[in-house]
Amino acid sequence: MIRTSTGFEGTDREAAEKLWDMIKGVRVAMMTTLDDNGRLNSRPMATLSHAGFEDGNLWFFTRLDSQKVSELDRHWRVNLAYADPDKEDYVSLSGVGAVVRDQEKIRFLWRDIMTTWFPKGVDDPEIALLKISVDQAEYWDSPSSAMVYAYGYVKAKITGEAPNPGENVKIAFQ
Repeated sequence: MIRTSTGFEGTDREAAEKLWDMIKGVRVAMMTTLDDNGRLNSRPMATLSHAGFEDGNLWFFTRLDSQKVSELDRHWRVNLAYADPDKEDYVSLSGVGAVVRDQEKIRFLWRDIMTTWFPKGVDDPEIALLKISVDQAEYWDSPSSAMVYAYGYVKAKITGEAPNPGENVKIAFQ
């Protein structure tokens, strides 16, 4: 069952669909891992949106010799941050990262655009997948129209009160 901090009443599927709707159009996430010195390292990663989110996993291509892979070998916790400023949608996902060397899965998820980063293609011995099993998420879904902002500005000036910034939901996937 999914638990939320805002009393969100819905099914696991509804909550997962809301998250997926917010992130599926965002091409790049910032992935954060932890190194052996306790430093957080973030880097842009292209989410494989065609892989979907039905099973609570997100997928990314990577090189086996990358820093993130060596960090995940020792510290498997990962954070992914997505932002769509045009829609005022912001999502933070955390979970467990794992390196996957399944050639069949690599072929299934491969798209020709990946040749840009992996010129040897799906048979490159250094290619792997990162599977992020999401266990917690938080999102901010704010109103995005200019009229809403104008109203909020006027309300703050007149009443001294901030407008409602939108919906903020924390979800724990169990």
